[in-house]
Amino acid sequence: MLIPVALLLALAAMLLGPVDQHGARVVHMDVQSQAVGQELGVNVVVPAKTKPRGERPLLVFLHGRGGSDETFIGNEAVYEGLAKLGRKAPIVAFPDGGDHSYWHDRAEGDWGRYVMREVIPTVERRFGTDPHLVAVGGISMGGFGAYDLALLHPKRFCAVGGHSPALWFEGGETAPGAFDSAADFNRNDVVGMVRGSPDAFEGMRVWNDYGDADPFRVYDEGFVRYLRSDGTDLSAHSWDGGHDGAYWSRHWPAYLRFYANALASC
Repeated sequence: MLIPVALLLALAAMLLGPVDQHGARVVHMDVQSQAVGQELGVNVVVPAKTKPRGERPLLVFLHGRGGSDETFIGNEAVYEGLAKLGRKAPIVAFPDGGDHSYWHDRAEGDWGRYVMREVIPTVERRFGTDPHLVAVGGISMGGFGAYDLALLHPKRFCAVGGHSPALWFEGGETAPGAFDSAADFNRNDVVGMVRGSPDAFEGMRVWNDYGDADPFRVYDEGFVRYLRSDGTDLSAHSWDGGHDGAYWSRHWPAYLRFYANALASC
């Protein structure tokens, strides 16, 4: 039941028609990825109010399973949240991560390398973002990917956020297709990395939220417990709702406010 969530979000956006972008621009670009071996789309949202080139903060936001770079750009909550931030609003890049890449390097392609060495540098060059002011976040599969990238590259990001992130304690619990093998899971065991290393995020500001009816709740609760025991700079929330678009849309303003504040103080 979780697989089509991102597709349903995109379909709902199309049915609702054009949204009020609150003065923001959406720029589509294509990245010819050597890491993955295919051309992939990236949609970049440039807020109406933004800082001069070279000073602009960047948020890289990763979609869930079954999604694409189009998943969130039809959601007015994104634009409304950015508009409320004024000049603190980051530029937001929404890359295409395939159907079930889970945003990590694997046999079918190096999806983590694609984000780190292709998407982020391309956005920096084209949109004048500050390479020292980068945050990464995501929903569901994308929340897992955001944590994985931040743990593997802890000096690269000011902040990381997982929103209903798809987490597991053991390799045998994972969703079909999320990992190539037990060894692949072990290399990208987000909960294990946090459990086994105090301050695994090395000073980054960390966000976690989930709905009280989310099927990943038990895993996220465990993840949060480990972070709290390590003294991580953590914002953790459990709200009413499930693993669905209605839940996330309600909280986009809070998500964006977290990233903007973290980037402003980085």
